[in-house]
Amino acid sequence: MVQSLSRTESKEPLAGPAALSLVTRKGIPLLKENTENLTKAATIISEGGLVAFPTETVYGLGGDATNDDAIAGIFEAKGRPRFNPLIIHFADVESAAASVFFNEQAEALARVFWPGALTMVLKRRPDCPVSLLASAGLDTLAVRVPNHPLAHALLKAANTPIAAPSANRSGHISPTMAAHVEESLGDDIDAILDGGPCAIGLESTVIDLSTDSPTLLRPGGVSREDIEAVIGPLQVSDGSEEKPRSPGMLKRHYAPMIPLRLNAEKPEPGEALLAFGSDVSARHANLSRSGDLVEAAANLFAMLHMLDQPGFKGIAVMTIPDTGLGLAINDRLKRAVSSS
Repeated sequence: MVQSLSRTESKEPLAGPAALSLVTRKGIPLLKENTENLTKAATIISEGGLVAFPTETVYGLGGDATNDDAIAGIFEAKGRPRFNPLIIHFADVESAAASVFFNEQAEALARVFWPGALTMVLKRRPDCPVSLLASAGLDTLAVRVPNHPLAHALLKAANTPIAAPSANRSGHISPTMAAHVEESLGDDIDAILDGGPCAIGLESTVIDLSTDSPTLLRPGGVSREDIEAVIGPLQVSDGSEEKPRSPGMLKRHYAPMIPLRLNAEKPEPGEALLAFGSDVSARHANLSRSGDLVEAAANLFAMLHMLDQPGFKGIAVMTIPDTGLGLAINDRLKRAVSSS
């Protein structure tokens, strides 16, 4: 069965009285989900600051996409190379279409998968207000409409497109909960908007529609099979481009601090085991005991964070089927291994 996660069911943002605004161990405001804190986060964005916020995929490090200083701050906070473009998040399709040229394929995909875990790379409009720094000087822009109530509310409240790569140090494990953001970025950002764990747990799928040949640049929360069911066959990038057209194309990515070993049948002495399937001891971390790739995708980064400890000499990962969402899971694992 083809597996995609483009739409999720979740509660609306809280609209009641203000809940606690906490402070992390490193002194960063941890804004719990409520109307007052949403306004605080939107104000920080509007004033050029950086806020980590949840989406259905992973936590993003958000800044005003039209503000050069905010975009420069994102690159600096992450330690991200400036030739690696950012994904720009919009509140709705109409807002995105005001910044890029939509073709028939983009319109068809937006009808099916937006809001959701699909990013499309399209040609910038001449009057596109998004900072050229965000697109690394390219004539294209990677755009997405997220399907998370808190992300949508933040976009509406800030009233600007938000550039938001994953809220972690460049090349390291992506964050799927607020604690991961605090651990990775420390005091380099202005606030964390805490919306709980991310439902999908993997970044969005990225497809390049800026040429006559639609190309899959990064597998993610929407499967290749589901995209091809809408617009036909896709080419697949081999990652050999000198300048990446979207995030997630660099060889080094998603890496824990300790080494990974893939397609393992059992752990070697000193290794932790990241298992998949039912025939494994309960004492090991298991992406999905039932072999469910949707569950495995949601657990991947959280379990890598959990096992990335100095008490282990490495992490042995069992074989994951390379179909459906397994394609995205294996993409992340292979890139993590290449940098171990």
